[in-house]
Amino acid sequence: MAASVHVAQVRALYKRILVLHRFLPIHLRALGDQYVKDEFRRHKSAAPEEVTGFMTEWQNYKNILQTQILESEGQRLSSVKFGAELPEGHLKNFQDEQVGQLYELMLESTKPNNQFNIEEDTFSK
Repeated sequence: MAASVHVAQVRALYKRILVLHRFLPIHLRALGDQYVKDEFRRHKSAAPEEVTGFMTEWQNYKNILQTQILESEGQRLSSVKFGAELPEGHLKNFQDEQVGQLYELMLESTKPNNQFNIEEDTFSK
């Protein structure tokens, strides 16, 4: 019973994050969606002690993103800054692989917007 509740909580968090990504600029949405899918897939069989931290951090991400989206209502997406600063003290809690992933994510997220060959739907009359 508890396992099915946990699975439902994980699934709800995962879906909520993907819904929130719909409000991001297209290049950040593509990057974010892929990262979320990879991370949730990677942690399907994680140890219980890892799952607690994983869920806490993704819940924090969801809360921050949701707040930023609500606060940016009515502004041009290109002028809104999404994300949060990562205190240096948090890095010492990361494994080497996580630091590498974080660095690669930072590089991808700071590339020019034209890195993706994605076009938003536009309707002209």
